[in-house]
Amino acid sequence: MKFEEWEPLYEEILDYFAFDRAGDEEAARLLASLLPRDDLALLEGLCRGKTVTVCGNAPSLPRETGGIEGTVFAADAAADVLYGRGIRPDAVFTDLDGATDSLVAMNREGTVVVVHAHGDNIPLLRHWVPKLPGPLVGTTQAAPFGGIHNFGGFSDGDRAAFAAHALGAARVSLVGFDLDDPDVDPVKRGKLFWARRLLALLGHDI
Repeated sequence: MKFEEWEPLYEEILDYFAFDRAGDEEAARLLASLLPRDDLALLEGLCRGKTVTVCGNAPSLPRETGGIEGTVFAADAAADVLYGRGIRPDAVFTDLDGATDSLVAMNREGTVVVVHAHGDNIPLLRHWVPKLPGPLVGTTQAAPFGGIHNFGGFSDGDRAAFAAHALGAARVSLVGFDLDDPDVDPVKRGKLFWARRLLALLGHDI
């Protein structure tokens, strides 16, 4: 999704959550200063012409790992669930709020960490990005620039799906997504609402 197509949706999201675009832009500039490289070509190589399975972190994920095939994209803390079951994700999409030392280990072993910058995670960017020794890609939900990309999407799971589509995956499947989870706080419920709306734009009716 081109930014010109994404921006109206982004503005709606900002209004919906009363988020500050300036904060997102500040975080993106910080991320750009912290990243030692841009491994977009590696991420694209994981997608182009391939089947990609995007793994969300719903409680159902452990029961659904049998449905994983092809390239494995994990949404934030879903990576720990997979890694604990012997599946190292090919890429982890994260705003770092679920980051653990396991993320550093996976990255060291070759997992691409796609780090997302937004106005609320500046301290996490400062803490975790310098610790990541392996392949890295930076993303923003505001306007992309330089080595900071915007494939579309808002939360970790739907951003992973948008990236897979944007980078040429032949097929994208989803496991570990529960957009009707009643046991979430109002902000999370809003994010699930937007995930459903955004994933529908890609043809994922969940």
